[in-house]
This record gives sequence, C-alpha cells and structure tokens, in this order.
Amino acid sequence: MTAAEAGGFIGSIVGMPHGVSSAFFHAAIEAAQVGVFVQQGGRISYANGFLRHVFLTGDAFAGRTVFDLLEAPHHDWLREQLLLADPERPAEGGEVLCRRDDGSAFPAQLFIRPVQLDGAPAIVGTILDVSQHKEAEQRIRELADFDALTGLPNRRLLHDRFGQLLAAAQRDGEEIALIFLDLDHFKRVNDSLGHSVGDQLLCQLARRLETVVRRGDTLARLGGDEFILALPGIHGPAAVDVARRLIDVCTHPFTVGGHDLAITPSLGISFFPQDGLDFETLLRNADAAMYKAKELGRNTFQFYSAEMNKATLERLLMESSLRRALQQQEFRLHYQPLISLQSGLIVGAEALIRWQHPDLGMIFPDRFIHVAEENGLINPIGDWVLCTACRQAQAWQAAGLPPISVAVNVAPVQFRQAGFVDMVAGALASSGLQASALELEVTERTVMHDADIHLGTLSALSRMGVELALDDFGTGYSSLAYLKRFPVGKLKIDRSFIGDLDTNPDDQAIASTVVSMGRSLRMTVLAEGVETPGQLALLRRMGCDMAQGYLFSRPVPADEMADLLARQPFVHF
Repeated sequence: MTAAEAGGFIGSIVGMPHGVSSAFFHAAIEAAQVGVFVQQGGRISYANGFLRHVFLTGDAFAGRTVFDLLEAPHHDWLREQLLLADPERPAEGGEVLCRRDDGSAFPAQLFIRPVQLDGAPAIVGTILDVSQHKEAEQRIRELADFDALTGLPNRRLLHDRFGQLLAAAQRDGEEIALIFLDLDHFKRVNDSLGHSVGDQLLCQLARRLETVVRRGDTLARLGGDEFILALPGIHGPAAVDVARRLIDVCTHPFTVGGHDLAITPSLGISFFPQDGLDFETLLRNADAAMYKAKELGRNTFQFYSAEMNKATLERLLMESSLRRALQQQEFRLHYQPLISLQSGLIVGAEALIRWQHPDLGMIFPDRFIHVAEENGLINPIGDWVLCTACRQAQAWQAAGLPPISVAVNVAPVQFRQAGFVDMVAGALASSGLQASALELEVTERTVMHDADIHLGTLSALSRMGVELALDDFGTGYSSLAYLKRFPVGKLKIDRSFIGDLDTNPDDQAIASTVVSMGRSLRMTVLAEGVETPGQLALLRRMGCDMAQGYLFSRPVPADEMADLLARQPFVHF
C-alpha cells in the first residue's frame, strides 16, 4: 500500500471531510508524532515516517507483522486483543515492550482496531514511544522513595520495607535489629568547610556503609547525618558484629575536597519484638540508645534498655525547659573564690551557672550543659554568663571591694562560634569592666582541637588584655610546643589529680610536674577541688600559686561573695 493509498484509506475510516483530498491525510499521517501502521493479509502494508524512525528502519516494514515489533512476552496479550477487538468500539490500548532493528528495546503504548479495506479485514494501529514518560515516572519514584543526595532509600521507603519485614518476622517468629547511626560532630564539618564538603562526605560514607549490609537488609538515610539499618533475622551477637564493622569502615579518613577528614559514628540498636512492635517505637528506642552511646564517649554502640526511655523523656523535658529558662530569667550565677596560697587573699572568683527551676529547684550544670551544647542553646547561655559576670565584677569594684578578676568558663561550641572575640569585647564595653579583670577558662581539649585555628582566637583575646586560663589541665593531650605558643597565663590542675593528692604518690607526681612546668613557662598554676588541709599543705610545698575548693568556700551567690571579699577570711589559713 502506498502512502497516498493509506492516506485515502485512513481518511475513509475516520470520515474524510468533503473537499479534503487523500493527499491531505497522507501529509498529516506522515507528519504525526506517533507511529501509525496498517496490517492486512497478515503483513504490515504501511508504516508512517515516525514509526520507521522509532524502529530505526529504512524500509516500510515489508513482510513483517505487528508481532515482529513486540517482545515475545507480549505476544499472548496481542492475540487476545486481536480476538476481542471490535470495529464499533474505540481501540483498546496496552503497554508493551518493542524492539528496534538495532536490538534495543523501548516501552510503548499500542492501540489496534480492526477495519475493512476493499472488502478484506485489516488492522490499523498506533504505537506511541513512552520512554521519556517512563523515565519521568522512574525519577518521580526515586524522588519519592530515595534520598536525592546519597541514592539510599529515604524514610518513606524505609517505613514501607520495614512493614514488610515486620509481617515476615511475625509470621516466622524472627527478630529484627534496627540500628540508628549518627555521625559525631558532623556539624563542625559543615560549619568549617561548608555544606558541599559535608554532602560529599555523606555520599562517601553511604558507599562504605553499603559494604556492610547483606542482601535483604535495608540501609536508609533518615536525614542530615542520620542513617538507619534494618536487619531481619539477626540476633544480639550478630548485631554486635555488624555494629563493629560499621564503626570499622569509618576508621580510615575520608578524603573530600583536598581534606582528610576523621569522622566517627555513634550507634544505637533496638530489637523487634522485645524493644517495640512497630517501626516508630523501634526507631525512637534505637535513637535513645544512640544518644547513650554519645554520652559514653562516642565512636561506640549501645543496645536499648527500658531505662533509656526515662532518660530520653527527661532529656526532652530538659531541652524544652532550657528554651524557656533564658526568657524567664531562671539562671543564676554563683561565685567560688580563688585564693592566693602566698597571701591567703581572695584574688579572683570563678563564675558558675546554676538553674533555679520553678519545679525541680536548683539544678547544677552537669545536668543541663551537655543538653545545651547539643541543641544549640549553649551560645546564648554562655553569652548571658559572660555578660552577667562582667557586670557583677564591675559592681563589686564600684562598691569599693578589693579588685579581683572574674573567671568565666567557655564551652567548646561557644569558643568556636564566629564572632566570639567581638562578643567578649561587647560584654566588656557594656559593663565597663577592664579587660584585665576578665579571665576566660578554656579546656585543654578545646584549644588543642584545630590548634592552629584557635591560636588566632586566643591571640586576639590576649591582645585585647583578657587573661586566659587552661582548664582541666592534665586530662587532655597538650603539646608543649603548642603550649609555649598559646598566650595562656594560667594552668588549672584538674580536680581528678587533687582528690587523692595526700594519699596517692602518682597524683602527687603529676601535680608537682604541672607546677614545675607552669613555673618554667612563667604561668600561674591553680589547683581546683582542694578540700582538705593535707592537700593544701602539699600544694604549698610544691610551690602552687593558687587554689580553689570546698576547703575555702562552696560557690555562693553574689552578695555572699561580696561579704567574703570584704572580710578576706583566708589570710591566716
């Protein structure tokens, strides 16, 4: 059949308008962006240009049948459609897989309709290539079910798969382990190197974690730096092995953007059915166990226990209450005197935060500071402590009390925040306190982490005139080379070396070494946690410069501290 004959024939089928030639229909059919064919006598007698293009053939399908265009699995469907086709009804369509002349396959929609041509039966069909439509559908499914960054299943797909795992576990009486993995200090990567580096790190991590899972396990990204593993048919010892391997694959540094990044994970593990009967409960309990792993030092794993629920609830209540505490002015500062061991005079006071909770009473910082550090509240709380301490020190001076320095602890997160030096300058300016009357205490671990970067912050504070003290000295990993470069004027011997000072020769050796080191570096050495006359006598013999502790005074409110300053009761201690 020629194209012109096909145009006239198809025009007769659809009802060619009066005055419109078969050439018009021929042109329309050839220009159509859908494949059109006519089969008669068991062979395709016409195929339009678009169909020839789609199938990458230059001929007119001479000698072929519509069955030759389809993959074999669709032949039975086509036979059924040919038997059921009704010329009085619209063509029925179906999705099939077609094969081109080069052997490649593509999805298509096939519509066929039986007709009569010159008194003989024929079939008119259309084939629509739906490859792009299928690709779009697949992309939509991926966006709905998979994490766009790592390509791992997202929470939605994880939830669906876990439902299937639960049904199988209930049927077979099996356990399921749910592992909640969270990176330690991942925020530092984003804050210091940018989110692009953080994203690349997460992608590399996902590929490493994939090497641990088995066929049938599900590894998903929950969001941020949180990953979930659902492990069916696994028991406690096997879960321990998986957890250890997950930690091991993070051991080697990640090379991202020219940086070698050391990242560690914390893991929490819950089990179906003993720790929960549904996904949300198991996820919540694995999350609680993961936080316990972080509390125990990070880079480890913990199994869920019922006691963690209570701790998690307390944590949530603590967090919500903390947000209110600043607004409601529930925080208080108490001050512990710092004593010169030569004169016995109070020469300083350390500002220590307390939380006057309306229901729980006085709460000490060891119960809430770690929560504030993790939820981002430590910066505003730390700013409040600094400003309040500066105003109080200036108030004591204005009242004619002996001049002293006020020492303020600086949290690691607060020290690393952008604009910290400017914030200190603002606190001094607003209070009127001389910079030399302010002492900032930073821990050994804080300054040694990214020591070269922190040296700039310490130097800026020192140039301002602020005194700097290294807190908890002896518990970290200070390098003497760095210690000489840091503009630090005071070392504080950690209380862990003072508690048994009068009975433990090792503690005596450590304390004596720190005192000698401080003297050689021309630094003042202060011992914290002094509680007995024996400890005090030993420290004096070592040549320690200063001390603080319950032997002298507990931390007290500002008015009581003012009374101690006026009386100076430790001169003859």
